Amino acid sequence: MYLAAAVSVAALCAPCCAAQRQSPPETPTPEQPSMKADPASGVLDSGFRDLYELKFQGARTDFASYQKLHPNDPLGKAAEAASYLYEQFSEKGVLTSNFFLDDSKLLGGVEGDAAENRNSAFLKANHETRHIAEQHLKTDPQDADSLLALTMADGMESDYDALIEKKQLASISFMRKAESDAKNLLAVDPSADDAYVALGASNYIIGCMPVYKRAFLWFGGMHGDRARGMKQLASAANHGRYLKPFAKILLALAAEREHETSLARGLLSELAHQFPENPLFAHELALLEERVTGKKCNDC
Repeated sequence: MYLAAAVSVAALCAPCCAAQRQSPPETPTPEQPSMKADPASGVLDSGFRDLYELKFQGARTDFASYQKLHPNDPLGKAAEAASYLYEQFSEKGVLTSNFFLDDSKLLGGVEGDAAENRNSAFLKANHETRHIAEQHLKTDPQDADSLLALTMADGMESDYDALIEKKQLASISFMRKAESDAKNLLAVDPSADDAYVALGASNYIIGCMPVYKRAFLWFGGMHGDRARGMKQLASAANHGRYLKPFAKILLALAAEREHETSLARGLLSELAHQFPENPLFAHELALLEERVTGKKCNDC
């Protein structure tokens, strides 16, 4: 199973016994299963679309609806946590070339101290995600949906600690957990390409660190590899589901850092077309063209 399994159409089988004849008795024959659409089908899709259109309240309305239908599914809470973090990223300009191409920002975090930037709603939803997922994994260590929810929770908290609260050691701890979660998930479900967001982001960002900082991480088994990180992000950007647009914007910004202009332009064009109500993608595409051509973008 994979994240899509949480919102796929479910078969509700209601076999019932055929009436038995007086003589001789017949073996009961089940009726054909009655198929009904899961009421939650498409709710997470709709919520994530709103998230990438920067309609955060609309996204949370859908995620809350999903949680009511599936209160024991950690993916609902993981999606809610993602909405709070993505909203903060949007407010702080994290997913922009201005931030991502500046080492002092990418490796140093956003402006403001930890107290000013604290996102209690994100932390609460993420904690609940982890609690639900871990309870499921105690009884079924191969529950793919719970492994994915845990990968998302640990990956998001790693980003939050590094970029928002600027707690580097805590970030590294969660990054290591997210990598382990992702590898466990892919061992269970090799098609769970959303897992590559956590792996790709950590590989790329660690690979961007100065050598003296990476040396500290090598002792913990974390080496970082920018090229490998981009390949992993490409897997999520090509084949992921809910995290596919997130992987695309990360990969586009990484491609700009690596001077792979054609790749960055293609990804930003796709995002601008897919999410026309999100001005960020069109704006970043215009900025890229300005950097490439040297012509001033009057709308930027």
